[in-house]
Amino acid sequence: MRNVAFIINPFSAKKNYHPFLRALKKRISDPVYYISESIEDTYHFIDTHFSDTDIFVAVGGDGTISTVAQKLINTDKILAIFPAGSGNGFSNETKFSKNIDDLLTKIKSRKTKQIDTFTVNGRLSINVSGTGFDGKVVKEFEKTERGFKNYIKVSIKTFFNYKPVQIKFLTDNYQQYNGKYLMLNIANTRQFGNNAYIAPKARKSDGLVDLVLVKKFPLTYSPFFAFRMFTKRLKDDHYVTYLPVSEIEFEVNTKNWHLDGEFNKITSPIKVKVQPKSLNILQ
Repeated sequence: MRNVAFIINPFSAKKNYHPFLRALKKRISDPVYYISESIEDTYHFIDTHFSDTDIFVAVGGDGTISTVAQKLINTDKILAIFPAGSGNGFSNETKFSKNIDDLLTKIKSRKTKQIDTFTVNGRLSINVSGTGFDGKVVKEFEKTERGFKNYIKVSIKTFFNYKPVQIKFLTDNYQQYNGKYLMLNIANTRQFGNNAYIAPKARKSDGLVDLVLVKKFPLTYSPFFAFRMFTKRLKDDHYVTYLPVSEIEFEVNTKNWHLDGEFNKITSPIKVKVQPKSLNILQ
């Protein structure tokens, strides 16, 4: 298969990437692939193969996909995905499955679509990023072996002692939303992962992101909130406010963020900016 390179995160899929690699070698003779050792080495691999590669396939979760996308933004190169993460939110939203034959069929067809990305103080995000409760959860989640069950356990434990964050908007016409929130999310697509739809109306090619403000709710309300999130009904929840924006600035009294599920320290003031149709993705 010409002009295609596979970038494998060996720490995704519970560190078991070998079945994918065996399946790939059965279907393609001498495939071009790289087992990533670090973000810097991934960047170096992409730079080395940039001129002779049309499609870069990220084999991993949302963090891996975002790392590969960093090098493909605003170029004619194409991103493809084999989902191997704990949540796989972005691959769910872009209709990539864990079927290698489906992936190879897409690669052969080479149909593409341009989608939006966005930045948080200049740092790229392609799916959903946020601060507050979920930023803290991601920080604690990274200390575990990942997996959906561990995510739920960490979320419940964190909820009991988490204090809301203070948000102050610096952009005109948004000061009415200043206040304390359980979490703030920036959604380019609809879901975190595992079909948890934090922004059911978000669209990845409309030049906007949904800024999602969630007020703290009683613990007894958690099952109802979860039910609405997993059934795409959060838009009707009175604890949630949606603000579609292309650009916005605000301050928040925490540095704990997650960008596409990866923990980051980011200092206020915060500037969010959409990059319309900046990434080519395989369809």
